[in-house]
Amino acid sequence: MIQADLTVIIPEIVLAVFAMLALLGAAYTGKDRLGPALVWATAALMVILGVFIATRDIGTSIAFGGMFVDDGFARFSKVTILMSAAAVLLMSQDYMSRRGLLRFEYPLLVALASVGMMMMVSAGDLMSLYMGLELQSLALYVVAALRRDSVKSTEAGLKYFVLGALSSGLLLYGASLVYGYAGTTLFAGIIQTAQHGDVSLGLLFGLIFVISGLAFKISAVPFHMWTPDVYEGSPTPVTAFFATAPKMAAMGLFARVLHDAFGHAVADWQQVIALLSVLSMFVGAVAAIGQRDIKRLMAYSSIAHMGFALMGLAAGTEFGVQAMLIYMAIYVTMNVGTFAFILMMEKDGRPVTEISALNLYARREPGRALAMLILLFSLAGVPPMLGFFGKFYVLRAAYDGGLAWLAVAGVIASVIGAFYYLRIVYFMYFGDEGAELETNASPVLWGFLMASAAVMLLGIVNMFGVEGAAAAAAATLLQ
Repeated sequence: MIQADLTVIIPEIVLAVFAMLALLGAAYTGKDRLGPALVWATAALMVILGVFIATRDIGTSIAFGGMFVDDGFARFSKVTILMSAAAVLLMSQDYMSRRGLLRFEYPLLVALASVGMMMMVSAGDLMSLYMGLELQSLALYVVAALRRDSVKSTEAGLKYFVLGALSSGLLLYGASLVYGYAGTTLFAGIIQTAQHGDVSLGLLFGLIFVISGLAFKISAVPFHMWTPDVYEGSPTPVTAFFATAPKMAAMGLFARVLHDAFGHAVADWQQVIALLSVLSMFVGAVAAIGQRDIKRLMAYSSIAHMGFALMGLAAGTEFGVQAMLIYMAIYVTMNVGTFAFILMMEKDGRPVTEISALNLYARREPGRALAMLILLFSLAGVPPMLGFFGKFYVLRAAYDGGLAWLAVAGVIASVIGAFYYLRIVYFMYFGDEGAELETNASPVLWGFLMASAAVMLLGIVNMFGVEGAAAAAAATLLQ
């Protein structure tokens, strides 16, 4: 029995054992001198595990009495998590090394956070859900405050820790209510209590607290207060990590809880998710307009984008889950390219994050400016970029799910949000003459920027198979 269970969680075991052995080895040998090698080794292992999971067609497997679920939905989410984490690690090596931040702990903390994320999207029980969530969060608290000589970085880590503890308390209180009224922590048992739409008031209160705790992890309004400060204060590669893999993991966990545990109570949670969606879209779109720091702008951008992803979940349908998965895959790819560009913004060897520093950037770096233009248009949802199709899917899912008002609100929020993306384009092509940024010659950053921009253009042909994979993943979740 145990052997069969361990076979199901082979990828998680391999990554966790690697992180622990590497931690011991680095602590007793070369320490920080091993940082660059560990970055490449961790990224390579993540890519290998991502390919292994993507090609591992074993249907739906249950381990540890239903606490761990390995199905198509979990595998789709894990591949996205691992590939984005590997991309961010590779992008961060040059930046962290030149600033003395590449300690050996950094790639290993990212690896342990990724193990937690993989656990989150495969959770089949409230206890395994919490284990994965806390493993991810504890590692992220540390990397947020990695720049120990910076007040902003320390403040970012502390804010994230305190507010994260609050969200964990909400989640645990909700889980205790759910257990008290359902008599079990297993999702398969919880869903039986609402099989005929008869959900007790206590169970509903538990669900609301669980949703509140999870909403914090995706920075949905009104649980978004930590996001701008943490994005601005953390080292830029860490901000890039926050904006990619953890978002995918939290959205995957959100879908798992709502459909696996409360799938028979869609009418009870649909309006709550729809409200979180519309608030996130509008607060993110409006608040980003006044930002002058590109990292804070990306923080509010992520809040708005999570609102669009929640729109797919609010539909409460299989197509809604498919739309959410497509949207998140596109969103993660866009963010990898955008943060590769932000990491290249330097002057006198120091990182620059002011948007005004991009004045007439296109004259000096026309290729990079064009790639960033494509990514910004895609983030804004301008056709024919791939980002437009991501928004189209979630808008269609909301409309088909009987939430036409939410789809209309999404269109309005998208139009508002386009302003702050197009403003960056204006600075790059038509801004005032100002101090020039240096040319960062990192081939890794250049490669990720160009590759991400190319995907946004070429992906409109067949989305590189993501559409079919997302449909299959959604079908396994709602079967």
